[in-house]
Amino acid sequence: MHFLSLQNFQNYLTKSKLVESPQLQECMVRLQSRGQSIDGLIQELENRHLLTPYQIAKLRKRDLEGLLLGRFKLLYRNASGSFARVFRGCSVDDGKMVGIKVLRSRWAEDPRKVALFKREGELGKRLKHKNIVPIYEVGSDGNQHYLTMEFVEGGNLRELLKARGKFSPEEATRYAIDIAEGLEYALSVGLTHRDMKLTNVLLSAQGIAKLVDFGLAGQDASMKSIDDEVDRAVEYATLERGSGAPDNDPRSDLYFLGAIFYELLSGKPPYTPSKNKEDRRQYSRYSDVRPLCEVDPSLPLNLTRIVDQLLCVNPFDRYQTPTELLRDLRATLGDQAPTGDNSSQAAGKSTSPTVLCVEERIRHQDSLRQYFSKHGYRVLMLGDFQRALTRLRTDTPKGLVLMGATLGADAEAQFEQALSVCRSSGTSVVFVLSKHQLDLVPKIANTAHSRILSDHPVTLRSIRQAFEEMWNV
Repeated sequence: MHFLSLQNFQNYLTKSKLVESPQLQECMVRLQSRGQSIDGLIQELENRHLLTPYQIAKLRKRDLEGLLLGRFKLLYRNASGSFARVFRGCSVDDGKMVGIKVLRSRWAEDPRKVALFKREGELGKRLKHKNIVPIYEVGSDGNQHYLTMEFVEGGNLRELLKARGKFSPEEATRYAIDIAEGLEYALSVGLTHRDMKLTNVLLSAQGIAKLVDFGLAGQDASMKSIDDEVDRAVEYATLERGSGAPDNDPRSDLYFLGAIFYELLSGKPPYTPSKNKEDRRQYSRYSDVRPLCEVDPSLPLNLTRIVDQLLCVNPFDRYQTPTELLRDLRATLGDQAPTGDNSSQAAGKSTSPTVLCVEERIRHQDSLRQYFSKHGYRVLMLGDFQRALTRLRTDTPKGLVLMGATLGADAEAQFEQALSVCRSSGTSVVFVLSKHQLDLVPKIANTAHSRILSDHPVTLRSIRQAFEEMWNV
């Protein structure tokens, strides 16, 4: 789209609610000395972090498709597959963050693909369980088809596993229980998943594993030939044909849950990952899995036996239902329960230290989340100080990051308020001053539970090092 004038472009930004009118006017005032133009305004919006890099790139190309869908604006692209893309977005009405799954444009004219996509959304709307990501809305905007769902902050298990290498037996078992509980509930309403893999298990900021993408539930019964296979169903079809299992066998989800559990415990996949369909159609890939106890002899035998039973290619030798599996998984937590100061693990809490960040700028939120997640932390992100204060009192993190630019003029008072709460809970505080708050340096000082960072540029590494310095005393 070509904007006829700068005023035309400004009208689009405010009407679409990509930018609030006062913020836009401030940008225009700042541009007066440099000359006002569409590209200059886009640059100013980027400099002030009022739009995300995804939005800026679209506007520079004058490409408006994919900026707004219905009542939602798209902020970032989180994931991309052959069938759909997943974005982080928010409502233009109330700013609520959501996940937005968008059917790829090449399938938008294919009635069957559109029907499959909408079917996924309608199925998802039926599923109401703590271990399943809820679908809120199934919508279309022109030729674009989309689903909105809960935005889960913690990323998927593939990303977390890449950062962590592998999980402790207790933590891996807790995630396996969450997954099995989600499958148990889905089966109770007549649905199987049909695409169990690490990227389809999301982890909330509270450490709860949630299943996403039930798009293939019940699909295989209509796929009678290899040519009809949906790409994501290749593993299931191969396993079931090779083992003589019926179409849409609920026990197939348990096999691939076993594959997830295997990798969480050992850090190694049970079979070599491949994007090649012919590789994935080899039955030996699933029948020749090396026993987990040989891959890591240090693992508890009760867990390796559960994994071995899940990965039996004969479906009658496998666990028959998620409920049967859950009994054994829950029993192992009792066997593994640590004592003393580590007793919180027995209650199912993650061993990852939790850091709560108070930051309202989306770009900075993502930088903080990605960096700390990469270094093995669980990240909570809030843009409002009062909400963060409430969270501090009810769900104590190990560390608190206060970004001075978000706190604004009340930064000093809010820092003292947070520090007062954190002293009693033992939470460490890192207060990052903006360049406009350096006058606070003489007024506040480091304590045993706090660090003030004022030397610019303040790096993410310096924030992490400040925490580790306090924790390692």
